[in-house]
Amino acid sequence: MADVLEVRVETPTARTIRLRLPGLTGHLAGQHIDVRLTAEDGYSAVRSYSVASALPGDELEITVEELADGEVSPYLVTGLSPGDRLEVRGPIGGWFVWRPEDHSPVQLIAGGSGVVPLMAMIRAHEASANPSEFRLLYSVRDPESAFYRSELESMSRSSHRFTLTWVYTRRVPPGWPTPAGRLDAATLESVVFPPGIAPAVYVCGATGFVEAIADRLVQAGHSPDRIRAERYGGMDGSS
Repeated sequence: MADVLEVRVETPTARTIRLRLPGLTGHLAGQHIDVRLTAEDGYSAVRSYSVASALPGDELEITVEELADGEVSPYLVTGLSPGDRLEVRGPIGGWFVWRPEDHSPVQLIAGGSGVVPLMAMIRAHEASANPSEFRLLYSVRDPESAFYRSELESMSRSSHRFTLTWVYTRRVPPGWPTPAGRLDAATLESVVFPPGIAPAVYVCGATGFVEAIADRLVQAGHSPDRIRAERYGGMDGSS
């Protein structure tokens, strides 16, 4: 069982939840946990949530976006309070992860809430002495939908190892230099690392978004062996 230490607002429909898992001794950036909710009648539902943090010891954070027809996310977003307990398994996963001993340049590409495991990688990288450059290309519907916006923008201004690029698909901030629109091949090619330096590429988002981006990267010359993708269902490339 995990203890809920903190619940904070991330966007109008998402919350970040800090948990303490007794016995946990750290986790890898990119891993996930399984959360099980059980009703009074015995019915249970399990959902996987990516870890968002790079915390040492027995604490970690997840960020959950509420789904209108969800069985688990509505409770986690609107019904959970500090002091509650959750049935949790994990952290789990060893493929879609970043390790500080990897000094390759890293290209991160996120659609909507797919930024969560990538944020764990960014935070782990910033907390390490790893000198490699990280780039994040983050596609969101509008400014209010962006997770970790203030932290990401602050990091992009202060860190020489991190570069941030926004793509807004529905509505742009006031004064934004380009109109809203989907992430296209020209934008992708102009901001990601060139394939010649063989960056490690992590792509996370809705199924349609991930498949389209992975295909474009391969067409641009990136090796499929250097691309790691994680999907969370759905076809909307901006969510």
